[in-house]
Amino acid sequence: MTVEDLRLLVRTIPDFPKPGILFRDVTTLIGNGPGFAAAVGHMAERAEAAGAEVIAGIEARGFVFGAAMAARMSLPFVPVRKPGKLPVPVLAIDYALEYGTDTLEVDPGAVPDGARVVLVDDLIATGGTALAAAELLRRAGGIVTQALFAIDLPELGGARRLRDAGIATDALMAFEGH
Repeated sequence: MTVEDLRLLVRTIPDFPKPGILFRDVTTLIGNGPGFAAAVGHMAERAEAAGAEVIAGIEARGFVFGAAMAARMSLPFVPVRKPGKLPVPVLAIDYALEYGTDTLEVDPGAVPDGARVVLVDDLIATGGTALAAAELLRRAGGIVTQALFAIDLPELGGARRLRDAGIATDALMAFEGH
């Protein structure tokens, strides 16, 4: 399937979660077997070209894409979790949201020192979560120079923020609006 075919599998829901937002629902892509396989294949090719040695996925839909990519590539998968989900002492990072803060955690032994980590999530919007995840994975010993997303919302500037931080950023598709 082409990337344009995959775009057609992403459902747009107006006014969710609040008025004026065009929510790009990736669950319709994930729910289409051939479409999901094609999306994972396209993303895995890009991760391979970036020299990935580890795939890290951001909770929750980054787990879906990232774990499938890691399995396809026979690479380790590292989950970047929300607080309180890992049963071991963790590395944690707090980061700013539009209103307030949030936290991400990772198992400090999950990333081999010096491993090239490709960061994966379903969507890049403002980039705050991805920047925090990259910093956390670096603290764990990884080299994070590439991030991959199924969808980019360019108007929100997240991909640009990642590139400005030295992280090459790629997405299968972009949608206007937010």
